[in-house]
Amino acid sequence: MASILIGLFTLILIIACVLLVLVILMQRPNANAGMGAALGGGMAEGAFGGEAGNVLTKATVKLVVAYFVISAGLYLGYIYTTGGSSESAVETPSISNAIEQKKAQTTPVSADAQKKAEAAKAETQKTADAAKTEAQKAAGAAKTEAENAAQKLPAAKK
Repeated sequence: MASILIGLFTLILIIACVLLVLVILMQRPNANAGMGAALGGGMAEGAFGGEAGNVLTKATVKLVVAYFVISAGLYLGYIYTTGGSSESAVETPSISNAIEQKKAQTTPVSADAQKKAEAAKAETQKTADAAKTEAQKAAGAAKTEAENAAQKLPAAKK
C-alpha cells in the first residue's frame, strides 16, 4: 500500500514541477526581456487580465509550497518503507537474496575429479612421509657422527 502511495505522490510531484516551471516562465520579467518574454510572457495578461502578476505570483507560491510539502512527504514515506536503512528498498532484498543463493549453491563434483583429488592427496602424503624418513635418517647420522667426534676429542687431548 505504501509503494502505491509513494508512486502516486511522485506523479503529483512531477506534475507540480511542470506546472511550477510553466507558471514561472509565464511571468513578465522586470525589463521585458529574457526567457519570460521569449516564451510568451505577454500571453498571461490575455488569459488572466490586468492582474496577471498577482495571479501568477499566488500560483507560484502555492506550487512551491506544494512542491516542498510533497517532497518532504515522499522522503518520510521512503524512510518508512525502507525501515530507516540507508539502502534502497527495491535493491536490497534482491541483492541479499542473490548472495545467499550463490552461497547455498554447491557445485556437484564428478567422480573422476574426486578420484584425482584423492590420488593427489595420497601422493602428497607419500612424499611427505618419505621426506620425514630421510630427515630422520639424516638426523640419526648427524647424531652418530657427533657422538664419534665427541669420543675422539678426549682421546686427542691425551
